[in-house]
Amino acid sequence: MPSSSSISPTVWLARGRYAGSDAADVLRRTLRLRKDSGALDDFYELPESGTGGGPLVVEARWRVDGPVTVRSRLTLDDTGRWTLVAEAEAAWELHWPSPATLFWPEDDDAWAHDCGTELRLREINPLPSEEERDLRQVLKAAAHDPWTIHVVVHEAMTVDERGLRPLAAVLPPGLRHRVVEHRAAPQQLRPVNWALREAGVEVPRGGAVVLPGVPAPPGYTAEGFTVRSVFLDGSQPAELISTVTRFAALFRWLPDDAEPLLTALRDDWQLLTVEEELDRERRLVAMYVEALEAMTTSRDLYREAADSAHEALAAYRETYGDLSGPARPAETAPSPLRQLTQTFGRLRLPGRRTDPGTGADGVSPGPTRGAHARVAHRPFLSRGNKMSGDKTLS
Repeated sequence: MPSSSSISPTVWLARGRYAGSDAADVLRRTLRLRKDSGALDDFYELPESGTGGGPLVVEARWRVDGPVTVRSRLTLDDTGRWTLVAEAEAAWELHWPSPATLFWPEDDDAWAHDCGTELRLREINPLPSEEERDLRQVLKAAAHDPWTIHVVVHEAMTVDERGLRPLAAVLPPGLRHRVVEHRAAPQQLRPVNWALREAGVEVPRGGAVVLPGVPAPPGYTAEGFTVRSVFLDGSQPAELISTVTRFAALFRWLPDDAEPLLTALRDDWQLLTVEEELDRERRLVAMYVEALEAMTTSRDLYREAADSAHEALAAYRETYGDLSGPARPAETAPSPLRQLTQTFGRLRLPGRRTDPGTGADGVSPGPTRGAHARVAHRPFLSRGNKMSGDKTLS
């Protein structure tokens, strides 16, 4: 399944399976030969890999077109399955050597098997002819393969030895180990197209089609990647080569299982030159200096905050005394308006009697003042006095 990242034009991806039992030995031997011949600048086997049932991980570095450096990493598990991720300092050119042939021997096809379909990468793969169910399974797996380019070629008539020349032999080096060629016999045209209906493509009689994959890359159309006639007479199929090359240049999504491999290649690269090691040490020193400056700044800010806190505490003690006694509720300073009101309340003007129903600030405390006023205006009754219509109080 595709991830949310696209394949960068600087990246080359491939995967396969080694059919023998000595994959690790063949891999190490081939890398030593490539380094001795000058094809590789260097290679490095990660020491912690290949132990405890984990995969073997090998890095290699070489140069193409003069100064352009290619870094690559191959992962090999104990079942012989391998994945190869390479990235160049510039956009990948198809005439550059295939990274697969720098890790594996060119004269041995044991490693050149596709993981998804178990078919051969550099040879012709005839489609199953006995059971249509097997044919449909092969084409369904091919149509859903996000790693490899799958091409279906139909033979209009039975071909001779000249027509059995594989497509990989005439493709640019950068595509030879990324393409699986399927061959349909003359009588298989109808079942093949029946099986390809789900992919939305159809192979013409005597022609070819490049399968779109899932999902199809933007810009792909069935008509644009269908070749009407492929002459299987030993001549170079220029139109088919052009069609496959155009498909390889389309925008494509990075497979999910390739994303961690590409991340490891970029972030965990171990095979460093002397200049790269010096550059890495400089970056580490710069990172440490930045971290130290941040720690120093934090320390200074903490010290300033502590000094401010001590000054505030000293000022509080000067104002309210020692804090060692029992806690007291915080006293709130009176507002200027309240201070002015209290000042006027303490004034005693000549000839003015203070109403006993008012407080010290001259403000009535509430309903008590009204009650007092009513009592003050009530007629005074003493023992023996009589009021009209009232009984004598006893």
